Formats: sequence, C-alpha cells, structure tokens
Amino acid sequence: MQKLTILGATGSIGASTLKVVAQNPEQFSVVALAADSNVVAMTQLCQKWQPQYAVMANPDAAMKLAQALHHIAPKTRVLGGVEALCDIAALSEVDTVMAAIVGSAGLLPTMSAVQAGKRVLLANKEALVMSGQLFIDAVARYGATLLPVDSEHNAIFQCLPPAAQTQLGRCDLNAAGIESVLLTGSGGPFRYSDIATLSQVTPAQAIAHPNWSMGPKISVDSATMMNKGLEYIEAKWLFNAAREQLKVIIHPQSVIHSMVQYRDGSVLAQMGEPDMATPIAYAMAYPQRISAGVKPLDFTQVSELTFMQPDFARYPCLELAIDACYVGQHATTALNASNEVAVAAFLAGKLKFTEIAAINERVLNQVCQTHHAAQMNSIDALLELDSYARALAATGL
Repeated sequence: MQKLTILGATGSIGASTLKVVAQNPEQFSVVALAADSNVVAMTQLCQKWQPQYAVMANPDAAMKLAQALHHIAPKTRVLGGVEALCDIAALSEVDTVMAAIVGSAGLLPTMSAVQAGKRVLLANKEALVMSGQLFIDAVARYGATLLPVDSEHNAIFQCLPPAAQTQLGRCDLNAAGIESVLLTGSGGPFRYSDIATLSQVTPAQAIAHPNWSMGPKISVDSATMMNKGLEYIEAKWLFNAAREQLKVIIHPQSVIHSMVQYRDGSVLAQMGEPDMATPIAYAMAYPQRISAGVKPLDFTQVSELTFMQPDFARYPCLELAIDACYVGQHATTALNASNEVAVAAFLAGKLKFTEIAAINERVLNQVCQTHHAAQMNSIDALLELDSYARALAATGL
C-alpha cells in the first residue's frame, strides 16, 4: 500500500487524487493533507480521511483547523506554515507525494519531497518553471522518482518508449527516434472571440473554461494560454527538448491530451475524457493501471477533432513564455512571478484582461536588463528574484 502526502488537498487536483484513492482503497493510504487557508474544506477532508497530519500554509488557518478538528479528528496533528509543508513532504513513513500546490508556493515543499527521495507526482508546474536545472539535478542526486501529472505531460510520458520514461529530465529524444513533442491546448474560452473585445473580458468569463474544471488562477492562465506557456517550459525540462522538438497546437475538443511524433512518421496520441483523475491514476499506480472512476471515451460521441496554430496576437502570454524558456532561468522565474501578481490583480478587478500580458512583458524586459541566468544557481537566488519580480509587477497596480 502506498502512503500519500497530498500537497494542495483542497484544490481540484487534490479532489481528483482523493477520488482515485476512494476508487482503490486497498492500494493507497492518506497520511498527510495540506492546503493554504480553506479551513472549511480541510475540516471536511480530515473528518473523512482522518490523516495523521494536516497542515495549513496560513498559520491562523491552522489554529482554526485545530479547533475544528478537536472532536471529529482528534488523532490528526495540525501544523501551520511553510516549514511544516516541507516537513510532511519529507515524512519517512510516506512513499508518494502529490505536489499540487498552485504557483510558486509549491516550490519549497516539492523540493523537500525530491530531497527526501520520494516518488513525486508533479502537478505543480511552477516548481520546474522556477528552478529548472536545479530541480532536475536534485531528482537525480537524491534518487527521487518524478512522474508528471499535468494532463499534457502525462500524455507525452505515456507515449514515450520505456527507456525514455525512466530518464525524465535527461532523456535523448533523438535516440528514442522522436521528431517532436506536440503540446495540445484547448485555446480557452476566447479562442474565437474578436481580439478587439478581449480588453472587456470579466473574471467570471475568463474562469469559465469550456472543457476542464479548474481553479480560478489556472483557468485565467488557460484563457491567456500562459498555462500552455508554463507547460511548454515544464516540458522542455521534463523531456530535455530542444526548441525545434517542442510545439504547441490548439485542439479545442481536449480529447487528445498531447502527442509524440516519431521519425518514421508515426504519431502516438493519448486520448480520453477531460478528467484529471485519469492522469493522476496513471501517475499514482505507474507502471500499472488502475480504476480512475472515469468513463471510457465514447468515439461515437466525438463528432470531430480539429487543430490550429496558436495566434500570438490573441495569446501574447504564450509567446512570452516560449521566448523566456530559451533566454534562461531568470526569465522564466520572473515571468511566472509577474503572471501570478497580474492574474491576482485581474481576478480582484484591478486590471484588464489584456493588461496581464502587458505587465508580464514589462517585468520580463526589466529583469533581463539586470539579471542573468548564471546568477540563478540556488533556491535562495531564485526566491530572491521571485520577490523582486513580484514587486516590479505590483508597481502601479
């Protein structure tokens, strides 16, 4: 039986992970749950799963949770703060860590799991976006096992030959006979909208994703296609891909989750219903397959599969991310930080939808004038740059 820590338990990935656990109770046991500040949701989860540990990143929320659990989960030890998140990611009794904290807040606890040699199910793409080579090197140094959870990266992983699957971060796509990796994206809710109208988009419209059920931040990133840009950066590190080997293609139906194109002309695609429980179940049980509680894809109900090139005039954030990927670690770290600030401001009604890209471009340009990739040689340096970029992004909001 695998013993789990779930970082980001109250989010959509956490919910899908627990759905898979409920489908396979004989194979998984929940040891620790972690969240940011949602005390109500965490109370319900702890009452149901009775974990040994429950951690809230927000210390005040931890105090409230401890009071709420006093009678309904008396054996659950409640902790608070970032250090506690890192501690439960490295627990000796835990085999597998689901790293699903959204944003840069997930970097330190995910790295703690890696340094403890855990089986890390990576749903927090920002860990690789922010730390890139440092993260990949740590996986090798500490003997951790890295398995991608994002539907696109999980799909690519499933389409790789076994030898490449065991060499994430260091695989040789050329030696595997791979011509290119194709990241698919739905294009979000505004793929057919008049570009001139995008400045008037409201937060409610932006988070109404046509295919997937996700949190507000990721939903906005999908609408700008920054999410695909961050996934592009993550794919570059996971699959050791050169620029000519990595492509983005819009696929509105979200039936094909990504593809691998081989040198002989073959294309392998992973397909399924747009439900995160499928890639989560694959990562949790790899190399076996278990029930995810997801219905099989009914091809008689798939009317068409369409594809198109992304339009950078519509998705300037995607172009920024792709370019930043090859500028260096300082660029991707700064872009991620700026985007988190800009999206939060948009969701709070302080910023227009189209101004997200403008702020990201401004911050990226400023950081690239003062910083270099060679300076990003430690987690401390990355976190310092992250704070600096956030301050730049917040200027004038």
